[in-house]
Amino acid sequence: MRKNLDGTATAMEFTDVITGRYSCKQFDSRQIDPAQLELILEAGRVAPTAKNLQEQHIYVLQSDEALATVDELTPCRYGAPTVLLVAFDASNVFTYPGGARDSGIEDATIVATHMLLAAYDQGVDSCWVNNVDPAVLKERFNLPENEEVLMLLDLGFAAEGAGPLANHSSRKILEQTVTYL
Repeated sequence: MRKNLDGTATAMEFTDVITGRYSCKQFDSRQIDPAQLELILEAGRVAPTAKNLQEQHIYVLQSDEALATVDELTPCRYGAPTVLLVAFDASNVFTYPGGARDSGIEDATIVATHMLLAAYDQGVDSCWVNNVDPAVLKERFNLPENEEVLMLLDLGFAAEGAGPLANHSSRKILEQTVTYL
């Protein structure tokens, strides 16, 4: 059961969350409620990470200055009043056998995915933004040397008339993406 901001409880079916959520490309100016933001951030906090290292670091960008910086670096804020900058501590990751890769990007991706699904469950629209240079974001927001930026997550409420892109529901059939061995 989900507890709404007014104290009532409702349950959104998980299939409704994963099929209904879309990348919002036009937000109105309403700010999300702090209680909604806390639930979204909590969903990221409890997301699984390799060896439970919890190397994620989420920066909540809401100030005029921070949002102006985002607007300088990407055209993809779409007017969202809150943007989460998702980063991870590259010095605290699990290195896979063979040493060719580590868990940083995937763990931060799991965290971000939990947050965008939690946002939809809370009635908050979102957009995953990767049309931005992570190194420039790191520099402009003066992030610690050990942190790497994964992406930005726009949060807010869809503007009137906004909705999924025309190709949103277009999906390959399972046989094209799944192989049983």
